[in-house]
Amino acid sequence: MADATPVDPCAPQTLPPAAGSARAGGTHLAGERVDHRFKGLPPDAHGLTVGELAAERRNLFTGGFTTPVLALSAERLEHNLRLMETYAARHGLAFAPHGKTSMAPQLFQRQIDHGAWGITLAVPHQLWVAREFGIRRIFLANELVDGAALRRIAAELAADPGFRFVCYVDSVRGVRLMDAALAGAGGTRPVDVVVELGAGEGARTGARTEADCAAVADAVAAAGTLRLVGVAGYEGEVPQADPERVRAWLRRLVALAADFDAAGRFSGTGLEEIVVSAGGSAWFDAVADVFAQIPGLSLPVLKLLRSGAYVSHDDGHYRKVTPFTRVPEEGALHPAFRLWAQVVSRPTAEQAFANAGKRDAAYDLGLPLAQVVRRDGVERPADGISVTGLSDQHAWLSTTPEADLEVGDWIGLGLSHPCTSFDKWPLIPVAEADGTVVDYVRTYF
Repeated sequence: MADATPVDPCAPQTLPPAAGSARAGGTHLAGERVDHRFKGLPPDAHGLTVGELAAERRNLFTGGFTTPVLALSAERLEHNLRLMETYAARHGLAFAPHGKTSMAPQLFQRQIDHGAWGITLAVPHQLWVAREFGIRRIFLANELVDGAALRRIAAELAADPGFRFVCYVDSVRGVRLMDAALAGAGGTRPVDVVVELGAGEGARTGARTEADCAAVADAVAAAGTLRLVGVAGYEGEVPQADPERVRAWLRRLVALAADFDAAGRFSGTGLEEIVVSAGGSAWFDAVADVFAQIPGLSLPVLKLLRSGAYVSHDDGHYRKVTPFTRVPEEGALHPAFRLWAQVVSRPTAEQAFANAGKRDAAYDLGLPLAQVVRRDGVERPADGISVTGLSDQHAWLSTTPEADLEVGDWIGLGLSHPCTSFDKWPLIPVAEADGTVVDYVRTYF
């Protein structure tokens, strides 16, 4: 089975326009109606299209938005997109950011506009969303043995010669299940796979030893429906991760690619590049360092970085571990999320409650941080205020004597872990620094 017409492996893809295309979700996002599905939006906007509401450029604080409401900073979002575009180019990396962070096709497009090679995803549902909105290159950073999903992928590959799809394999049985499903589908192109090297004992998925990886590669070679294109893994799963352990595992990954190449595992398949891929949002500096040392192989190497949380960044987990804190001369990401809630109860001088809880705020890697308070159009630091807990719909606030907080005040909260922020909000206003809402981001979880 022959592959599609070759393309420049390091060039960002060009997508068809979103509007008016059957491959763009049918109804353009701007034509979607504002209704009960979307929380935090102005009640009087019900029935408008998202495009009509965006054109009104309402103010987040005076335009009728109701609390709680999550907003993305327009300026910080653009800064983060540009910073990672520059970083990848500087280090000679192709970039396929993990789209599961946002599941927002508009952000997929903006990432591609900023040089991304394609988009990384994790499960079939995410793949269908990306395809519906015209994404042409997808790296599935997961094993895939679901027969129904594989049959659809075979159909997608047959119908679209420009569609590039790569996924993990890490077991002989998994390879055999894939081959059986794809053989029954009667596809005309092979499914490209990379052998996943596990990050260590007790880590997540991935073949644990180089011998295990070789056995999986042999199984791929024996399958008529698959093609081995490289190796990959996730360094964020290295046990007790630190710079030395992460770099040691990355060197194993690079050596595995070189060993496969020396053994001729990539020859005779029509392959034009060897994929070597890693890179979460905590150790991409280590990935850049080690991938810069990849030796010359028999084919060009697609050094594919997959970090995704950068697009919104956060005020907690990733802010503490971002590579830019270790290498500050590379730049700095800016937290782009802020959750606005309203103080609805002030039962004592030491306690208050705001109307945002677990349904609204990411909390799996840390509670929200009280940052600013707004009253009568004036914004000030949230001195003396901390979030001590979350109920389903309430934030528990502890206040010291210096805290100036009253019922009715709006409080701006910084969030940790963007991967569990986007999924709580199906339509997110994008606001400029003065509160002007210039766009809305639609998510699909």
